[in-house]
Formats: sequence, C-alpha cells, structure tokens
Amino acid sequence: MDTEKIRSLFESEITKTTQRIARYESMTGPIAPDNAIGRVSRMDAINNKGVMDAALRKAKERLTGLQRNLEQLGTKNFGICLKCATKIPLERILLAPQSSFCVNCAR
Repeated sequence: MDTEKIRSLFESEITKTTQRIARYESMTGPIAPDNAIGRVSRMDAINNKGVMDAALRKAKERLTGLQRNLEQLGTKNFGICLKCATKIPLERILLAPQSSFCVNCAR
C-alpha cells in the first residue's frame, strides 16, 4: 500500500479521535453536589462519569499511538513491533493503526 494512503488513514483517524476526545471532555465535568437531583440519579450520574472518564482515557491512548505511528511513517522503524521487533502485517496496521505491536505481542 502507498505511504500517502497510510498517511491519509492516520490523519483521518487522528482527526476523528481528536473530535471524540473533545466530546468526551465536555461530558466528564464534575458533578456538583448542590444539584437538586435524587440519590439514585446522582449515583447514575457518577457511574456515567466513570464510563466517560474511561472512554476519554482510551481515546487519548489511541491518539498517542496514532501520532507516534504517523511520525514513524517512512522510517525504518515503521511497522516493526516494539516488543519482538518483527514486521507487523499491513492488515494489522490498517485495522489497528494506533498499535505498535504485532498480534501476538498485543495479547
């Protein structure tokens, strides 16, 4: 596959992930204790905040991986597993562009 097509994929995924992070950040604000909501509703809001915090953390990890792999595109280190130093198949790169590990090492 052409390097420019892979670059385009990375840039597209970075844009989508950045937008997702902005959306998650707007949803993870603190829950004010003075809100006049019931105890069960407050517990539900706290639970939802925890879910959004986890989604935000995963999105930030994805963005970091995408940016790292985009920086390595075109170098001798691109597509090489960080753990076992074997070549990562192109299909793996296309399916999980944020990953820097082969399938075996990612488990």
